[in-house]
Amino acid sequence: MNRRTFLRNSLVGLGGAFLEVSCAIAKRPKRDARLKGAFRLPQKNGWTFVHLEGTPAEVGYQHGYLLSREIEDGAKVKILEQTHGSRYDWQFFRDAAKNMMWPHIEQEYRDEMQGISDGLRARGSKLDLWDVVAVNGSMEWGYYLREYEEQQQKHSAAEHCSAFVATGSYTKDGKVIIAHNNWTNYIEGERWTIVFDIVPARGHRILMDGFPGFIHSGDDFGVNSAGIAITETTISHFAGYDPKGIPEFVRARKAMQYSASIDDFARIMKDGNNGGYANNWLIADRNANEVADLELGLKNVTLWRTNDGCFVGSNFPVSPKLAQEETNFDLKDMGESANARHVRWKQLMAENKGKIDLALAQRFLADHYDTFEKKNGPNERTLCGHIDLSPRGAKAWQPPYGPAGTVQNKAADAMMIENMSLTAAAGHCCGIDFKAAEHLRQHPEFDWQSPLLHDMDSQPWTVFAIAK
Repeated sequence: MNRRTFLRNSLVGLGGAFLEVSCAIAKRPKRDARLKGAFRLPQKNGWTFVHLEGTPAEVGYQHGYLLSREIEDGAKVKILEQTHGSRYDWQFFRDAAKNMMWPHIEQEYRDEMQGISDGLRARGSKLDLWDVVAVNGSMEWGYYLREYEEQQQKHSAAEHCSAFVATGSYTKDGKVIIAHNNWTNYIEGERWTIVFDIVPARGHRILMDGFPGFIHSGDDFGVNSAGIAITETTISHFAGYDPKGIPEFVRARKAMQYSASIDDFARIMKDGNNGGYANNWLIADRNANEVADLELGLKNVTLWRTNDGCFVGSNFPVSPKLAQEETNFDLKDMGESANARHVRWKQLMAENKGKIDLALAQRFLADHYDTFEKKNGPNERTLCGHIDLSPRGAKAWQPPYGPAGTVQNKAADAMMIENMSLTAAAGHCCGIDFKAAEHLRQHPEFDWQSPLLHDMDSQPWTVFAIAK
């Protein structure tokens, strides 16, 4: 073969290779247009950052598509928790989501949840719209069931969270600061580690923590581009639910997205209030340098606000009228977690007046001082909660702790709110780790959680900000 023939045959071969590559590119499926601009980042110190943008349907599709694995996993936990030891199967909650909640959900958030379902389906998930709605409503099911069963006695609602908000003479720079830790069962809390950066087609940009599949934060810590920061703690031992009202998760998301003032927030949360997941909402307005506490019961709603002061949250019912009419909470039992933590918050605010900054806020969330026992030692009465749920009883606060308590922590000062950023720590920020296998060996009564209960290690404080 001469040189010319070799060269010609080589070029023909190369041409065939180019043709094969071109055909492969042509056959490669195009990225769905609904995913434009959306992305997720590798996990960082236990957190997964997700950026979503566009119309409600696009934001939902991106959420379902990018977090399909986490949503599937989280839904298994919610289904297990809701049905374990219950007379109700998951279909009951799917039906309630469809027949009771859906008629009271406005189109914007219907579209977003349908988008989540569509994104999940695109990744091969079998979860559908009613699963998505039922998962979003999970914080309210306990309230709904009490109303559904028409039980006259008041029951204890699960306690979640310690939080504070402060401004003026209480903070080091005289500006607003807000902080919160989430208390729940470890089996779900170890998954409450998504940082959502959402740029909706309408309303304000949001940076919030959240549970995979939720359109709201759920434990409700977030900042928006209008300079509003929001968090809450549930009201202990609360009873009352209006199934004809707007689901709490819808109002919470709407308020995060559309509030440019404390007045906006209060108006949105009160409109259609159903009593579900009744909370003390703590709000910071960076622009007005004002903080507020909206105690949102079903019958009793009170708004306190100040430019120089602080509000604290420990699942404590602030209004005595609300406590009497809508709870069976004992305000005089200082061994009660909410009371003990309320006392501790008051101590810390007084002792640190004029000095409170981000570093102190983080230290507060790791606090282990028990005002009832008057000594240091982590338990369910300390701001960093370690709860014993074992059959030994609620009074058995010594280690080993049950698989519940503080699961993650967040804080933001005025500068962070202005820059749409926050600092977060997954797990107990006090440094205590939870080891699932060890705990299950000692407490086989929690074996029903074993397929889904993981280790929950204490992670360092980490700063997250909106994508530029």
